[in-house]
Amino acid sequence: MRIQIITAGTTGSVAPYTGLGHRLLAEGHDVEVVAHARFAELSCCGLRVSSLGDDPFEELLAAHRGSRGAARVPGALAGLAAATRRAALELVDGLLGAVDTKADLVLLSTLAAPLGRVVTRYHGIPSMGVFLQPDVPTMAFPPCTSAWRPPGRANRLKARLANGVMDALYGAALRELHARLGLAHRGGGRLRAERERSRWPIWHGFSPTVVPRPADWRPGLHVAGYWWPHECAGWEPPPLVADFLASGPPPVFVGFGSMVPGDPGRLAEVTAEALRLAGVRGIVQAGWAGLSVVGDDVITVGPLPHGRLFPRVAAVVHHAGAGTTAAGLRAGVPAVPVPVLTDQPWWAARLAALGVSPGAVPFAELTPERLAAGLRRVTSDPRYVRRAIELAGRLGREDGAGAVVRAVAETAW
Repeated sequence: MRIQIITAGTTGSVAPYTGLGHRLLAEGHDVEVVAHARFAELSCCGLRVSSLGDDPFEELLAAHRGSRGAARVPGALAGLAAATRRAALELVDGLLGAVDTKADLVLLSTLAAPLGRVVTRYHGIPSMGVFLQPDVPTMAFPPCTSAWRPPGRANRLKARLANGVMDALYGAALRELHARLGLAHRGGGRLRAERERSRWPIWHGFSPTVVPRPADWRPGLHVAGYWWPHECAGWEPPPLVADFLASGPPPVFVGFGSMVPGDPGRLAEVTAEALRLAGVRGIVQAGWAGLSVVGDDVITVGPLPHGRLFPRVAAVVHHAGAGTTAAGLRAGVPAVPVPVLTDQPWWAARLAALGVSPGAVPFAELTPERLAAGLRRVTSDPRYVRRAIELAGRLGREDGAGAVVRAVAETAW
């Protein structure tokens, strides 16, 4: 089959689909991943990655940073909403140019699905959802854009409200898309209702061990298990990293991925002081924030495959994005999450509930003392390590990408 995987967002919203793509490629399919231009370097080992256009999400991340101080910055929330609408509008051009009209199947990520389903249906191409976060209302848990809370009817109501907000933010993009295709306009809420009535299949790329499938979900909603980012065979760490790992006890990893939270210089100072107070060595990843911390017991690195590095560290400090959260669980190491925005507090709460973290340190409340306290707990209390190793063993027996591959093979498209 000729298959496209279309995704949008930050690194954590793209990298897992390279693993899914390679798995489909190994089954003999002709596979192409479509993502923003900055991810072109992910093309490797036979997998094509084509461009969805320039990345509109840097402005959106900047607006998110401003919205955290909304009480002090008038119009910050309005600016965030406007940036989200602009990002969705920019996806229209990208999707219209990127969707392969000769494809046999298109797999759509969470952010690509609202617009992507319109385009694929216009061309008569079957599609399927491949989501990294749940978005269908359930009593089992709240929407992933809000704080975690126990099961109850309020969770379903909150999810409907959250979906209503998201549908409204896609409103201008949907109007533009329908006009460009010569179709009668249908709003996001109506399209979402149709999606659910038709039981459009959605496979979720997280583990049922981490987030069990809700009992009240409709047929066609599946929790597959993680699909891991592709890593080329024969990878070796750069000499700086290899020498540092060999020169002492396992260090702590600190990284915030695609987040650019606040002042990078200040964040680097907090990180350095926290590592010193906790008495641990550190590998700091520069990430999109451009962090830089250098000393006798700490090094700064660029992009490195988490799947190769994390098993060699004592603990991970990260923003609790879906991808980095998954990588830490797979490696069997405890975590100190420092969530910044959107679904990150939700995943951070899951880490604590699973017993691999003592709890989140929200970025807005981050101090060297609080981060050091979390690091001391996860590196000195063996219960966190034992639980992390146990969960890693369970994840290792799952095959999320395989579940999607089988669904593609067994469905009469």
